[in-house]
Amino acid sequence: MAQQFHLNTPLLESVNMSKRAGTTVYLKMESSQPSGSFKIRGIGHLCQQLARHSKGVVCSSGGNAGMAAAYAARKLGVPATIVVPASTPQLVVQRLKDEGATVRIAGKVWDDANAEALRLAETEGLTVIPPFDHPLLWEGHASMIAEIAASLGPGVKPGAVLLSVGGGGLFCGVVQGLRDAGWKDVPIIAMETVGADCFNAAIRAGKLVTLDDITSEAKCLGAKTACKQAFDYSQCGELTIISEVVTDQQALQAVINFLDEERVLVEMACGAALAAVYGGLIGRLQTEGRLPAPLGPLVVIVCGGSGVNTEQLTALKQKHYFFKVTHTHVLAICVHSRWLYGWNLAFCSTHIKIKYTLLCQKPFWNLV
Repeated sequence: MAQQFHLNTPLLESVNMSKRAGTTVYLKMESSQPSGSFKIRGIGHLCQQLARHSKGVVCSSGGNAGMAAAYAARKLGVPATIVVPASTPQLVVQRLKDEGATVRIAGKVWDDANAEALRLAETEGLTVIPPFDHPLLWEGHASMIAEIAASLGPGVKPGAVLLSVGGGGLFCGVVQGLRDAGWKDVPIIAMETVGADCFNAAIRAGKLVTLDDITSEAKCLGAKTACKQAFDYSQCGELTIISEVVTDQQALQAVINFLDEERVLVEMACGAALAAVYGGLIGRLQTEGRLPAPLGPLVVIVCGGSGVNTEQLTALKQKHYFFKVTHTHVLAICVHSRWLYGWNLAFCSTHIKIKYTLLCQKPFWNLV
């Protein structure tokens, strides 16, 4: 029997998120997978089928698919080359190397890295591991729905499934899993961030759309074009697909809330899905008649992410929550301190340092 690389992850009830959503919320904790995300389900399955006796594998990735490919390749004893765009955090590059992969950096966005991966496959005879567009990937990802059905028990099905969409691999796997479970009537809420919203753009246009650029901080959602199968599912009519977009700040706030409440750190790509609960989207969709009220159990796919740590989270918080402080702002603080404390230099100095630090979340001497 072939070795299984992914884990059967927990399905956890969230009391805090249930309060916000107005229904029971279950979290499918794909963040606990050995590679850090759901990607190991599909990529592990594909590697079992195509790469076991390969000369080597090559995968283009913003991070998570690469981590899954590197992990599976290491378990199979096969060399792995992971091609990432320049926007990939250094911590992800290092983690890929720690898995034994050779890392190459190519281009600005994932599409550039993918072109280089395809070139390497042709010139070096490597097996391509696509990050989201392959039937074996979707077949592997579908396993999480079978696990959800087993966890919920007989006679219980979700009121809706909430997930993030990048290139569409997870989405396709969930659709396939819902069909296999006889749950075609379960709505899927597909979330993206502004600037990485190729799926939403395709649905609105009625055809596949290629974005000019990826401007969102959620780089792991950063495919310029969704896979054709994901778009076809959105147009088939037998499924209820709700596509919504949130801002980077909303996704980031969801990551912060999730860390505070559930004690788990995830990427902004995952935060896009979480923002639907934290931002009140579920209630709005019910008010608009796009989701039933009352709603059955809401299953949230916590897709995870290997490209985040507390240092990166702090940097994102500073970028999105604190405006740029200039010398004009500092002068205003100084004038205010002079008005409050006169010529008492000790009080003035302390007041200025405290106000500046609170304003921009940086030490006083780091003027920007």
